[in-house]
Amino acid sequence: MNSYYAFIKAIETGSFTKAAEELGYTQSAISQMVQSLEEELSTTLIIRSRTGITLTPDGEEFFPYIKSICNSHRKLLEKHKEMEGLHSGLIRIGTFSSVSCHWLPELMKDFKKQYPTVHFELHQGEYTDISNWIKEGSVDFGFVNPKSVSNLTTIPLQEDDMLAVLPVNHPLAASNKVTLKELTDGPYILLDEGEINEPLTIFKQNNFEPNIQYRVHDDYTIMSMIEQGLGISILPKLVLSRCPYNIVTRKITPSVIRTISLAYKDKRVLPIASRYFIDFIIERYRSSE
Repeated sequence: MNSYYAFIKAIETGSFTKAAEELGYTQSAISQMVQSLEEELSTTLIIRSRTGITLTPDGEEFFPYIKSICNSHRKLLEKHKEMEGLHSGLIRIGTFSSVSCHWLPELMKDFKKQYPTVHFELHQGEYTDISNWIKEGSVDFGFVNPKSVSNLTTIPLQEDDMLAVLPVNHPLAASNKVTLKELTDGPYILLDEGEINEPLTIFKQNNFEPNIQYRVHDDYTIMSMIEQGLGISILPKLVLSRCPYNIVTRKITPSVIRTISLAYKDKRVLPIASRYFIDFIIERYRSSE
């Protein structure tokens, strides 16, 4: 490729000497590279004179093709450098338990089939934590409730129903559905999700107030507490899909729904591995709609 670049630079500068200075070669080396290219193409590309150099008719014909080859070669080198970063990249993700348990393992497994040397680092917290981690750069991107973040790009992935969770011997367990008002009776275990909490928002919108006796950060702890009869709660359907506890779930009226979104600050400055994984996630969930 050196002869191609030497030829282009000689035409751009109008001189073998100037081309040599810019490319870091001697004038003789540039001349030899151009001559090598002419031999490769079996023609004369440049007319040399005391006033400088000009393209021959064949040179004018070949010039745009040679320039295109050089441009493509530069793009190839850039892509190679990019892929090197991808293969050795670290992807840092802010997530909450239902996503880290039920989405991320399969996503990471499938992504590593394509890029087996990529590493993952998961930071688990609630919506407010994750939003702050993204803004300060502790993670590359995260999963959030879009209502809980500001000044971030959010992309909705899926809506997730939230269900009433009850002990098996609870009076409401005999019903097919339960109302919000019914869930205000008895001790309530709140899943603490930071500044925005979907169940509390719905309770407030309907002028109800649950009898909160426990605030807990972990879904599975809440399920264990409900199994022991300590109270009732509202939890995401996603985390309840493979429930290991002896509890009862029921639909709620009016319904309580959360939107799971992917959030990031500025995708353009993220590591290449994280950008690829973001696109991979979006494609996965859009194709499943």
